[in-house]
Amino acid sequence: MSEPASSAAAAPSVPLGTELELPDTADTEALGERLAAGLGAGDLVVLSGPLGAGKTAFVRGLGRGLGVQGPVTSPTFVIAREHRPTPDGAGVPLVHVDAYRLGGAAELDDLDLDTDLAEAVVAVEWGEGVVERLAERHLLVRLDRRPDDVRVAVVTWENAAG
Repeated sequence: MSEPASSAAAAPSVPLGTELELPDTADTEALGERLAAGLGAGDLVVLSGPLGAGKTAFVRGLGRGLGVQGPVTSPTFVIAREHRPTPDGAGVPLVHVDAYRLGGAAELDDLDLDTDLAEAVVAVEWGEGVVERLAERHLLVRLDRRPDDVRVAVVTWENAAG
């Protein structure tokens, strides 16, 4: 798979490798929206963090930033949802995946996400350690929820292992 053409563009919108405080859901969505400006077809976004850390809220903002159709909700029970671009959006579909229930590499392969990557931004919740092999580089968004209920995020570009 080739290097995403847009990967360098995402860096200026958000400080990479720095812990960002996200006091409420709107801040988590805004982070996704800001990062969307630097993403395009071929970009893989891997989301990591415990339940309630804000993974779906982040993808909701990502979808808003890309200008895609339909509400972005958790794909927990359907595994994956595709959101087509609106006529006035960025022209790039968003494929939103929840890897939590996937039983391994074979089920991941059944989703054909490598095919989706050719034409879409693919965001995978619970994806760390599961989907990195789909692209040479991916945007890793690690989210956490502190005891004071403030969410924090660290965003980095990572190279695929191996």
